[in-house]
Amino acid sequence: MNSEHLRLLLESVHQGTVDIDSAMAEIGLMDGRTLDVAHVDTGRMKRTGHPEVIFGQGKEAQDIVAILNQLHAAQQPGLVTRLDDSKAEAIQAEMPSATWHRRARVLHLPCPGHELKPNVRGDIAIVCAGTSDLPVAEEAAVVAEAFGHPVHRIWDVGVAGIHRVLGHQAVLQSASAIVVVAGMEGALASVVGGLVSCPVIAVPTSVGYGASFNGLAALLGMLNACATGIAVVNIDNGFGAAMMAMRINEIRS
Repeated sequence: MNSEHLRLLLESVHQGTVDIDSAMAEIGLMDGRTLDVAHVDTGRMKRTGHPEVIFGQGKEAQDIVAILNQLHAAQQPGLVTRLDDSKAEAIQAEMPSATWHRRARVLHLPCPGHELKPNVRGDIAIVCAGTSDLPVAEEAAVVAEAFGHPVHRIWDVGVAGIHRVLGHQAVLQSASAIVVVAGMEGALASVVGGLVSCPVIAVPTSVGYGASFNGLAALLGMLNACATGIAVVNIDNGFGAAMMAMRINEIRS
């Protein structure tokens, strides 16, 4: 909902032509569908521009299917993160139109005729330090693509061979937002941040030897980056990085 639509709606409430409950439903504050295991937030699309995304870890496959059915009934696409193979197979058995992105651990259930087509500034670049970081990088890439954003993938360009990332400067310079995914010491975020003018979202991963402390070393390295314009999300949070990059890339009235 844009500001002009909201203004007109509030004027209608003030004039008495629209009641308060109807206005709240229009805004999205009352939209929701209650299941035994979840309250599906179908109003999130109106409030934020993006539908609810299901965190699959810890949920039963049948519960995920029920939530996806509710999203589909509201004419919204379904996206499930952090799934394992067995749950994905069980969901696809019930919903054969769903696409399973195994490396990303993301399942996407499209809603034909209701695809997301945001007004975007440009492309999002996803930059991955090493092949071991790919599951997190692919999570970011698949989420952004499912929500209608063009994505450039730049894989295996870690600082151990700095010439590799330098070979992609044209793509990096043209991006509206960049997600940098790296484990070990997390230095790649600083390198990229020093090369570009757009916002950089850094994602530390839990990849590394013992003293990396399951991603804590990369997290602290990214938080202490000397390059400017870098924001940092939680360890292994490719989804969160994609959501931030999309908000930067989308043009909202």
